[in-house]
Amino acid sequence: MIMTIEELRAQCENCRKCALAETRTKVVIGRGDPHADLMFVGEAPGQTEDETGIPFVGAAGQLFDRYLIAAGIDREEVYVCNILKCRPPHNRDPLPEEQDACIGYLRSQVRIVDPKIIVCLGRISAMRMIDPAFRITRDHGKFYQKGKFLMCAHYHPSALLHDPSKKEEALADMLALAEKYRALRGGE
Repeated sequence: MIMTIEELRAQCENCRKCALAETRTKVVIGRGDPHADLMFVGEAPGQTEDETGIPFVGAAGQLFDRYLIAAGIDREEVYVCNILKCRPPHNRDPLPEEQDACIGYLRSQVRIVDPKIIVCLGRISAMRMIDPAFRITRDHGKFYQKGKFLMCAHYHPSALLHDPSKKEEALADMLALAEKYRALRGGE
């Protein structure tokens, strides 16, 4: 039997598999429709997410929302989460052992949500979920069939804040995703 998001949250709140449990303020599980056809997976919560317990609500999250709006995708109809459920200190990249500690929780989320499309936000998520040799600057926006899931990777919104020159490519990727998403849903 597949667990619920609430059961997963309880597991994560009691997790002590890595040192991040000692420094977190709040566990950050996910947000959105728990039965969405479209799931976005980032790498780890940032400071604002750690404070609120909600993924993608800081500056990067606000930019992400603008891309969804531009593509005509309602944030409430998608599910957004991260590989890690706790914030790494100083927003550093997640360590491999931290990813290993949390990957089972992400797999549970994927089983619960059961999306048609999974979008990796950033290179770390793409390297973990699509291919360890994934290169975001080379491979962003390309679609891959992984088991029953259609997957792709986009630039992480925080990367766009640091390098605005990639914003146009990111918008093109989001528009192509929206087209694919609507086609998979029967043209809705």
